[in-house]
Amino acid sequence: MLGIEAIGSYLPNTKVDNYKAGTRWDLKPDFIESKIGVTERLVKDAEEDTSDMAVKAFEALRQKTGSDLTDIDVLVVVTQNPDHNIPHVAGLVHGKLGLPRSVSTFDVSLGCSGYVYGLNILAGFMQSVGMKRGVLITADPYSKVIDSDDKNTVLLFGDAATATLIGHEPVFEMHSFAGGSQGDLKRALICENGKLEMNGRDIFNFAATSIPGLVEQTLERASLSLDEIDAFLFHQGSGYILDTLARRMKIDPEKVVRGMAHVGNTVSSSIPLLLEAEIDGKRREKLLLCGFGVGLSYASCICQRKD
Repeated sequence: MLGIEAIGSYLPNTKVDNYKAGTRWDLKPDFIESKIGVTERLVKDAEEDTSDMAVKAFEALRQKTGSDLTDIDVLVVVTQNPDHNIPHVAGLVHGKLGLPRSVSTFDVSLGCSGYVYGLNILAGFMQSVGMKRGVLITADPYSKVIDSDDKNTVLLFGDAATATLIGHEPVFEMHSFAGGSQGDLKRALICENGKLEMNGRDIFNFAATSIPGLVEQTLERASLSLDEIDAFLFHQGSGYILDTLARRMKIDPEKVVRGMAHVGNTVSSSIPLLLEAEIDGKRREKLLLCGFGVGLSYASCICQRKD
């Protein structure tokens, strides 16, 4: 069965102090810590583009696996902030890496739910055509579209990229996918005229009211109870959203994995960054992955450790 073999990641070197940045709007440290949940965020270099970040994540995966990965069959990039409208980022990455012509490439235009959707899209595609190894990359640098004068977004989002190897010798297998959309809420998070706009209240209400039902649906499909899940890897929307989801679903707060404090909300990369630590640390057995946001869209699945 296809599953996740390894994850590599790229984190930019530039860090922005949110305590200092928040003084511009007279935001107190407690608000930054408890509500936003991001004390410092990562920002890519000005000359870096989405495909550059993707390549660096792929190289990190190469190093971690000890393989040149030239034997992969397919390369997929999840992004909504590509280098250009045309060509697709996966094609650019293919060229920069010098991969064989036999490798299929395509992009998935999804944001915060994109990793969970991407896992299932890629695994399904590979299984349908008999492919053995594939790589799923997430790279969505929101610094390209953030308005530096908008306190609702500039203190929240960070840049990062990840690369996940999908194959037949997995550490984690995925199953029990569930997802959905609320397209009528598209304006809650939208980029117009090159600038990102977010209605924080609408995003919060969407997450607080939609995600508990999605989690319940996923658990039912997996024939699991809430208590049987060892860790919940939610999209790192904000500290307040994570607290609210734990409280509303009566999840032990210790089971809600957090990793945004020193990187920011990295959109489609937030869940694989958490999952990378789980793989490398050989921590827990049954994980529930859940992404939600721009679209508005949401998706979840179970990851079961096999090694």
